[in-house]
Amino acid sequence: MLPKMNVQLFVPCFVDQLYPTTAFNVIKLLETAGCTVTYNTSQTCCGQPAYNAGFLDEAKAVATKFMTDFAGTDYIVTPSASCTGFVKNYYPGLFTKEADKLHATTTAVKIFELSSFLTDILKFENFNASLITRATYHDSCAALRECNIKEGPRRLLANVNGLEMVEMSDNETCCGFGGTFAVKFGAISQAMAEQKIQHALDAKVDCIISTDLSCLMQLDGYIKKAQIPIQTMHIADVLASGW
Repeated sequence: MLPKMNVQLFVPCFVDQLYPTTAFNVIKLLETAGCTVTYNTSQTCCGQPAYNAGFLDEAKAVATKFMTDFAGTDYIVTPSASCTGFVKNYYPGLFTKEADKLHATTTAVKIFELSSFLTDILKFENFNASLITRATYHDSCAALRECNIKEGPRRLLANVNGLEMVEMSDNETCCGFGGTFAVKFGAISQAMAEQKIQHALDAKVDCIISTDLSCLMQLDGYIKKAQIPIQTMHIADVLASGW
């Protein structure tokens, strides 16, 4: 029997505040797949909001704390391709000192978005989950373009009993969130969400699934405002259903 992998769970800010159940489901999935999961209660943000807003010194300070909080573990797993993509692609460039850059690179190598960790590292794709609904999968920009995640989530969802998956048009198009983009360019952001929901309606689905709750939060806001009968679910919540 292979030794258990030691995994630290990183819970993004918005998941911690708005969707804590998803974080608990991530633990459920990882432990079922054979991991030993720990959660450092000192963890905070990965630094992406500050970085995207142009506050590089502040982002560097938060990144330094992140690297300290998650030192000494085999892997860091998070239910967010957005946070994963930031740490993987931007952490090393934040630092100039060789020791700090090496620490950043080491951290970047060991962080994974949940579905990618399950399919690419653990090779665990069937939880015998069940969810009776017709759904479509939304490729988040971060998952697709920063983490090269596309087929893995679809393979995981194909193993969910009762779940009928269909592709919607332009499933790779942005949902319109983009962090502060949704605040600075509200009208454009709303139009992009409206377009995405229309594609889901055209596909005649009852649910939109994604790796990123930031996207789903954006889409769910429009859904509720327009009173559209579609729900949104993070892939962790889908894989943890029915068992």
